[in-house]
Amino acid sequence: MFIYIISSTILVSLISFAGVITLILKPDKLQKILKLLISFSAGTMLGSAFIHLLPEASENLSFNTIYLVIIISFSILFIIEKLLYWHHCHKIQCKKHTLGSLNLIGDSIHNFLDGIIIAGAFMIDIKIGITTVIAIIFHEIPQEISDFGILLYSGFSRKKAIISNFVISLTSILGSLFGYFLNSYSHTFKSYLLPLAAGNFIYIAASDLLPEMKKEKNMKQSFIYLIIFLIGNVFIYLTKYI
Repeated sequence: MFIYIISSTILVSLISFAGVITLILKPDKLQKILKLLISFSAGTMLGSAFIHLLPEASENLSFNTIYLVIIISFSILFIIEKLLYWHHCHKIQCKKHTLGSLNLIGDSIHNFLDGIIIAGAFMIDIKIGITTVIAIIFHEIPQEISDFGILLYSGFSRKKAIISNFVISLTSILGSLFGYFLNSYSHTFKSYLLPLAAGNFIYIAASDLLPEMKKEKNMKQSFIYLIIFLIGNVFIYLTKYI
């Protein structure tokens, strides 16, 4: 199980190099790709939360406890976002993020939490771990691309932006180690991680990804994003029975 956890978090960390795509593709083409990734990510995150994480959590926790943990998860992410100006912007240049260092701090906390969530998911069930990693990866790709753009916009050189993004992404490994050893000593902690992860996914999808999809004015494109969103949900649903 430990190998699954570490290899998964290393894979998630390597997604930090996705930002290099910004140097290859034209901005307009990149934005179209990001919208597709965002749509699929929203589907996989909501699917993971409602199809895998919450049903599994209900086997060990009462519904009142699950709802409370989800609210706490929402609140924690909201506070982090406001205190550190951490907001998942998916444009090449985001004027809200003039301070690259603050973005790196927020991203390190985000990655650390991802690591804890991955560790907890795998220690409960391999399938849940895999779907959790898939949801995180498809969210991390557009996130890392935008982070790279933010760092360049903030005055970082290309080399420094790539190295900084990768180093910060390694905090997910620290988070997975923390989660693994904490889970080893506390079986109860595993149960609480599931609704915590679900709250994390629901918050990101509802406050970040879905609003990005709603900004699309073209009906044809909106319909395409909706189909991709539904495919993300169906994909997660099917993994439950594989």
